[in-house]
Amino acid sequence: MTREEQQLEKRLADLANTAYQRGIVTYSDFLNLNEQHIFHSIRPKLSFVKTESFGGYEAAERQMAAFVPDAPMFCPEYPIVCVRIEPLQKKFAESLSHRDYLGALLNLGLDRSRTGDILVEEQEAFLFCQERIADFICENLTRVRHTSVMAKRVEREGFSYEPRVEERTGTVASVRLDSLLSLAFGASRSSLAGQIEGGKVFVNGRLVTSESCRLKEGDLISVRGMGRFRLQEIGGQSKKGRSYVTLCKYI
Repeated sequence: MTREEQQLEKRLADLANTAYQRGIVTYSDFLNLNEQHIFHSIRPKLSFVKTESFGGYEAAERQMAAFVPDAPMFCPEYPIVCVRIEPLQKKFAESLSHRDYLGALLNLGLDRSRTGDILVEEQEAFLFCQERIADFICENLTRVRHTSVMAKRVEREGFSYEPRVEERTGTVASVRLDSLLSLAFGASRSSLAGQIEGGKVFVNGRLVTSESCRLKEGDLISVRGMGRFRLQEIGGQSKKGRSYVTLCKYI
């Protein structure tokens, strides 16, 4: 474990202790996949509080961890705000990528841990961020690349996001991680072995380095640099004993 990872583990433990001792709900910054793995790995040590995570919408990749005192009256209200970013003049707007929006935010001096996912649509983007920096972003984010933009809060009641998915069906010899990766990304199991062994594959936020890891319906699989998909359904078996599966790949 690196020094940074040790510091994160200590910070998460401190948040759990604060929640327990003061009887309040505490929250981490947004955690990337590696950091979420650390969070999941230490949860058994923090059983004196309830632990969960959320990123502003279902299936968010970057998520905040919440530490909740063991009392029925406490329900986490994550300090997450959704900000809509759109061009002032759509007619003259450039085609902007996730990298463009992220670069513009970092140019404002913001730390990446303060922001969550950036959902890029055709001529706009939705950014999830900590509540305390939402007004700063709305006031100061005026340009992305060469395009003048406007940023404004989106009320939770007015926000609805359905991720674009591509359904893939097929058969696998067994419901193992390597077999499902092969089906999802259209590559051989051997060519994907390096992704698993190289620590780039996460299942429900946990790092998995075993090709033979068996998965269940509802599991969310993320591969850094390639994308992510959900194991939607495990069906019956073919005459040759292979299992029918349905995947939802995020696009």
